[in-house]
Amino acid sequence: MKRFAFFFVLAAVILAVSGTSAMIPEQVKIDTGLLEGVTGTVHPTVRIFKGIPFAAPPLGENRWKAPQPAAKWDGVRKADAFGPSCVAQGGAGRGGRGGGAPGRGGAPGAAPGAAAPAPQAAPAAPPVAPRQPPASEDCLTVNVWTNAARAGDRRPVMMWIYGGGFTGGSGGQAWYDGEDLAAKGAVIVTMNYRLGGFGFFAHPELAKEAGHSGSGNYGVMDAIAALQWIKRNIAAFGGDPNNVTIAGESAGAIMVGALAAMPPAKGLFNRVVVESGAWMGLQMGRMTTAEQAQGNGAKALEAAGIKSIAELRAKPFAELPNLPGNGMVIDGYLIPEDLSITFANGKQLDVDVLAGSNKDENTFFGGGGGGRGGRGGAAGAAPPAPGAAVEAYIARAKTQYGELADTFLKLYPVSKDEDVPLMNAAAQNDEINWNMRQFAALQSKKGKKGYAYFFTRVPLRNGQPQANGASHTAEISYVFNHAYSNGPLEWNDVDKKLGDQMSSYWVNFFTKGDPNGPGLPAWPQYKDMSKDKVIVLGDTVQVEAAPPAEKLAFFNARYARLMKAPTGTN
Repeated sequence: MKRFAFFFVLAAVILAVSGTSAMIPEQVKIDTGLLEGVTGTVHPTVRIFKGIPFAAPPLGENRWKAPQPAAKWDGVRKADAFGPSCVAQGGAGRGGRGGGAPGRGGAPGAAPGAAAPAPQAAPAAPPVAPRQPPASEDCLTVNVWTNAARAGDRRPVMMWIYGGGFTGGSGGQAWYDGEDLAAKGAVIVTMNYRLGGFGFFAHPELAKEAGHSGSGNYGVMDAIAALQWIKRNIAAFGGDPNNVTIAGESAGAIMVGALAAMPPAKGLFNRVVVESGAWMGLQMGRMTTAEQAQGNGAKALEAAGIKSIAELRAKPFAELPNLPGNGMVIDGYLIPEDLSITFANGKQLDVDVLAGSNKDENTFFGGGGGGRGGRGGAAGAAPPAPGAAVEAYIARAKTQYGELADTFLKLYPVSKDEDVPLMNAAAQNDEINWNMRQFAALQSKKGKKGYAYFFTRVPLRNGQPQANGASHTAEISYVFNHAYSNGPLEWNDVDKKLGDQMSSYWVNFFTKGDPNGPGLPAWPQYKDMSKDKVIVLGDTVQVEAAPPAEKLAFFNARYARLMKAPTGTN
């Protein structure tokens, strides 16, 4: 009996010790030095390492070059604060979205006001520190969230690439906080990449210097460098360097889609998640050529009176002009051809894909009319004659779709002016939906796993469903499983359940290339656009009743027509 009691006590001690210490230690050794992280605030078993340099600062001579190796350091580097987000433009004409979002429940700057005046008024609340320091050129850092018990645990890894139109965003934003996902078993990495005129500026002199036919895409090179950092270091955080998923939304998803076809990225990841974006953007279109991008770059320097790249690099940040840099270009190296050609010929990488879009994508981009809606008249101008919007809509359809115009007008009919913005919105949303389904289907043709979703849940703000519906970006909070989306959201039981389900689907996909798992509604594979169904992630989770076959067939035909058109045509 005494012997049994001894073993019982011993087991209890072991459990107690393991419950408090079975996690990655505070200090972790990587290839550039020793890091000290912090413990999660929501999940005490999660360890967080913030602001880790994965490349040298892209300053001075390193501007508009591939990322260079990060410097090593002596002693222990504190990894307890996010690094700055990347700037998009120089100081002489600074643009883009700088700075980071506040932490959960917080706001940048001062906290809500001091106590009301009283004979002995309480002191003002101290300022709340911003989640990130001001935006900077020196911004190439990664952040890691891990729930692993020890180094070498071989947990699945996900690297998130943020959206923001290639001119804004940051891996340190509260939106992308990885603590809740890490608690479900994956090692989560977010990273910063160069933006705007620092990340995507192209110029003939830069192409000559690099030895390629084109230039630009420095932000994409940053993503590849971050993946290489993961390959070298993630095992120290308990991650598996051979089981990596890259995921992103909007511009981030566009970059993820492009990486899925880049030879230099081969072997750095196994699968991809693309939310509301694919290699050609949200909607179908041709890529910018090197000639176009470099021509724009040369004109920009000429207009600024700058004679060479050396002169540009030598300028202090405050004197740098605005430079063109709106996204990826065909550079002859990372992207040797229009990626639509690469995918059409089945030459993309062999990776599993999870892809999807949201029901009301268009409302994010300027109202119900979506991207194709007509602009209103000038202030003081006479209102257009009744029926003018219908006539313009029909004329535009004939110009844009040619022999497919009748099919388009049948699928998106208008009989009065009020119908036009509604049909513009529907067509834009459906085209984005088609784009994402196409990606999943193309990967399935290569023998990889493809899964597609359609997100329909409308988040709540101020007690009401948000006015722009299930808009672009609305799914992100549910993927990361916390009620934050450019500010706190109000989650009820439906939202909490959906967040738990979606984050579990995503972690399952990171783990094995299949989102299905115990307790989750079955998610079918997606292989054939004409007959296979996507899963609908909304107030309830269920497979769609039937695919929108006619609309998908139209966009397939529209895409085939586009690919036959001259370069530069959309």
